[in-house]
Amino acid sequence: MKLDRRNFMKTSAMAGVAASLPVLNTAFFSSDAFAAQNKPITFLSAENLTGNWDPTAHTALSQIIFEGFVFGYLTRAPMRPDNPDEIVFELATSMKLLDEHTLEFKLRKGVKFHNGEPFTAHDVKATFEYASGPDRPAQWYPGQCKVEVIDDHTAHVKTKEFGYPASLFWFLSAFLPIMSAKDVADGKSLTERPNGTGAFSFVKQDGNTTVLEANKNFFAGAPKVPGVNFSFVGDATTRMLSLLSGESDIIERLEAEQVETIKSNSKFKLNEAVSVENKYLWFRCSKPPFNDWRMRRAVSHAIDRDVLLDVLGVSGTASNAWISPVKFGYVDTPNYPKYDPALCQKFLAEAGFPGGKGLPKLEYITSVGFYPKTKEYGEIITAMLEEQGFNIEFSAMEVAAWGDRLYDRPGGGPGHMIDCGWATGSPEPDLVLRTHFHSSSKRITGIVDPEIDAVLDKERNALDPAERKRIIQEEVMPMLAEKVPSLSLFTSVFIHAMRKELDGMLIYPNGMLDATSATNS
Repeated sequence: MKLDRRNFMKTSAMAGVAASLPVLNTAFFSSDAFAAQNKPITFLSAENLTGNWDPTAHTALSQIIFEGFVFGYLTRAPMRPDNPDEIVFELATSMKLLDEHTLEFKLRKGVKFHNGEPFTAHDVKATFEYASGPDRPAQWYPGQCKVEVIDDHTAHVKTKEFGYPASLFWFLSAFLPIMSAKDVADGKSLTERPNGTGAFSFVKQDGNTTVLEANKNFFAGAPKVPGVNFSFVGDATTRMLSLLSGESDIIERLEAEQVETIKSNSKFKLNEAVSVENKYLWFRCSKPPFNDWRMRRAVSHAIDRDVLLDVLGVSGTASNAWISPVKFGYVDTPNYPKYDPALCQKFLAEAGFPGGKGLPKLEYITSVGFYPKTKEYGEIITAMLEEQGFNIEFSAMEVAAWGDRLYDRPGGGPGHMIDCGWATGSPEPDLVLRTHFHSSSKRITGIVDPEIDAVLDKERNALDPAERKRIIQEEVMPMLAEKVPSLSLFTSVFIHAMRKELDGMLIYPNGMLDATSATNS
């Protein structure tokens, strides 16, 4: 699966590049004769869509995957382990840091939204300023910004008055779906119907299936397939049976034993990739007993993560950091909490609960049907904690119920620990680090810790990317290892299974799918 299927320009981190794309011959792609050889792709998602089409109104991975079909991005990020900083241009043709607080984007000409409106710098301005606002539910971004429209195809992202470097939008340009300025201004249309510049456009919602059709006016040439049916099927076994029976073309989140079934069947094929997603055990740091870092350390030292990897099989790989190996700044953290029952007991005693005596019942929440083997390894974690004296109530829930309980709220979120992954389509580490561990966001943990805030502010404000990487590796990660607001259990390996006739599908490390060049005979 090649990354250069549209001959997009590429750049490494923080290098200003400007070039021209070759002219693409789109006549063949859009010919009726060729399209007749293909059929719509049916993709089975392990998570439901939110029903709100505003990209800034959610943090659901299913919605992010859906947006990858419909919306365009200034850049894309392949996020390969050997080159996590690589950027591929899409709606932008170049980006360049003009000064500490100004990032310039040159934009592609001739691009249109699905409603026929032309894409210009005014859409970039509306998108960036809206998405970076402090009132948006999806707080992905480093802070509010302003955008100056130089001309229809030149935009300057400005951050000076907000006190942080514009370079923080370098990687984020690959994660922010570009919305129509008119939709942002209207508000209502933004939530009711997705309107992007992507390869597929929205047709209708039909129960759990969202129907998309090929965008014949897509700037890189109309897709070779006539459409995509994006369907939610929350049960892994049902997804697998649907693929085997021919009712679907591609499915995600396979269990280990399902991988073996696919490998033994010549009618199907697999796509396996170390992902941008780490799976975490998140602590409710906003309420007892996990408002005490010693209790979080006690739990972390009670869990043998090697055993979890044995259960997961091909679905996970070892992690000793709070970001994936395909993120900017990844490091194998030297003081990462290791399995050590003696240290567990030491921290329990120091927190006032020797041997676990006096601890209340602690609820551990997980989902079933979305992530592989959560119930199986959750039961193992429960047993490990109980062995050290913790009194655990293990709650395995279907996806929607788990999602309702995921985030922190006043007085502390539901339960005391919750299992969740975090997959973002950009090498930018603050999409995990600042989103979850800075007191301005809190997200799942609800943590407020001035020392963590200080080190996260320090790395955010570093002007030199090399210095920023050093701070992440030598200060941020060791600080998180000391305070453990969450424990990274492993890095997910994303596994998709598909019919062998489905060819040319590009799958990004955060699970996003690009069917622009796919054929499905």
